[in-house]
Amino acid sequence: MRVRELHAAEAGDAVDTVFRGLSAQSRYLRFHAPVPRLTASMRRRLTDLDGHRKAAVVAECHRTPVGIARLIATSEDTAEIALAVVDPWQRKGVGTRLIDALGRLATDLRYTELHGDVLGENQPMLRLIARVFPGARLTRDEDDVIRVSYPLTFELTHEELVADLRW
Repeated sequence: MRVRELHAAEAGDAVDTVFRGLSAQSRYLRFHAPVPRLTASMRRRLTDLDGHRKAAVVAECHRTPVGIARLIATSEDTAEIALAVVDPWQRKGVGTRLIDALGRLATDLRYTELHGDVLGENQPMLRLIARVFPGARLTRDEDDVIRVSYPLTFELTHEELVADLRW
């Protein structure tokens, strides 16, 4: 399996493949509602990638997408994240690899915080978050939706520091 950045030109096929691989329960946990089919407007939103304010990574096995993690900027330095892994590949490390890769991408893009909403019943996702984002802030609302917030830290390279000082 490999994880790489997903580009807009190929996003449609990846989104379609991953959506088809999700059970009704997995779609409910991902979208927080029953989603029997991928509508045209949902597909447009999920495939709208610009590599900065809207970016994604894909996990592939033998060139077949098995998971996607996305980020969407919610401010200049914060981004919301979402994750979907096809059912046969769940609990096999794909989510961990996707979240790791998305965290690195977010850091490269200079985001300072990631956040997302998880249904309280989605215990596998909450365990994944606890492993990958130790120290994440979790707040539960009245609808049993848990808001996850995780501050990112990044180190400037010597060259970046010099460039900033010269600027």
